[in-house]
Amino acid sequence: MNDSTEEKVETGADESAEPARPVSRRRRHAWLWVLLLVLASGFLLFYRHGRAERNPAVIPPSPPAISIVTATAQQGSIGIYVNALGSVTPLTTVTIKSRVDGQLMTVNYREGQSVREGDVLAEIDPRPFETQLTQAEGQLARDQALLNNALVDLERYQTAYSKNAIPKQQLDTQAATVRQYEGTVKNDQGLVDNANLQLVYCRITAPTSGRLGLRLVDPGNIVHATDTNGLLVITQMQPMTVVFSLAEDDLPRIQEQLRRGHRLSVDAFDRTQQKKIATGSLLSLDNQIDTTTGTLKLKAVFPNKDNSLFPNQFVNVRLLVATQNGAILIPTAAIQRNADSAFVYLIKPDQTVAMQNVSVGTTDGDLTAVGGLRPGDTIAVDGFDKLQNGVKVIARQPEKTSSARTTR
Repeated sequence: MNDSTEEKVETGADESAEPARPVSRRRRHAWLWVLLLVLASGFLLFYRHGRAERNPAVIPPSPPAISIVTATAQQGSIGIYVNALGSVTPLTTVTIKSRVDGQLMTVNYREGQSVREGDVLAEIDPRPFETQLTQAEGQLARDQALLNNALVDLERYQTAYSKNAIPKQQLDTQAATVRQYEGTVKNDQGLVDNANLQLVYCRITAPTSGRLGLRLVDPGNIVHATDTNGLLVITQMQPMTVVFSLAEDDLPRIQEQLRRGHRLSVDAFDRTQQKKIATGSLLSLDNQIDTTTGTLKLKAVFPNKDNSLFPNQFVNVRLLVATQNGAILIPTAAIQRNADSAFVYLIKPDQTVAMQNVSVGTTDGDLTAVGGLRPGDTIAVDGFDKLQNGVKVIARQPEKTSSARTTR
């Protein structure tokens, strides 16, 4: 009985121990597979890396090239300007007033009309002055007859005196009478001329060519030579001048050009400095500097054929004081700036970009003179937010816009 019991115990022990062996084997096999997988992955990465080093064609493709607009640096001339704010001032402004007293009969113009010198603008009632002319002419005729009679008597007295028929005093008295009548006739002639002049003043004509303003007096009103306000205002439009002020530091350069006999060009721009209104030349300089502002007034003259400049209009003035020749010119939009300096993106022969520092000089509209580039260098004009050293680019044509900026 004991033997059987021991056998059962041994048999139970064996049955309980045998199921643990397959589990441990499976664990060892799982770890072995993981190790083999790791080794295979490492070998595959090593193989691919080595193959890539031996064959560059299998390197992953680089990012696509960026399409940008480019420009070419050119060598040329650029103007050196000084800028100022100016006011359009006409050469002549005339307030038309009546030179005689009378009723305004007709007005022969329209408001805003352009007139020429000598055109009849208005007429004042001439009848009172015609009456004065008639009276003056009548008085002149009477006194002229008296003078003629005195001259005849003087000739007779001279003949009689030569024969000792009359005393010398009588002859002298007649000669004085003749001179008296001559003075009277001369005075009468002055009255006639004055009456004729008043009639001329009744026809008001334009003293200069220009543009008429608004009508200040309507027909039917009585006007006087002493009236404070005139009948209308004429402003000469062609040519037109612009008065502007510059700092006294700019005066030496301007005087140097004038001493050499150079004609200094002046451009007038609108207040946005985008549209050029007119082009003229420097006319004159003031004779003293304003001590309160340290500026000097200058005057430029413009032909103003299209009447683009209007009296009292404010304009931005650019005075050309010199011309820089042989400068390297690039579009102003291509210049970028960082904390250290100004730079451009230079396009290399392999169509990659590189930052190139430049020194900025004179700017004239869309062009700027720079240093640090050579003629023929190609630079980027847009797409700066995507550019950096080594980026590959493709040049494209700039887009056409409906309105182009007016440049010099």
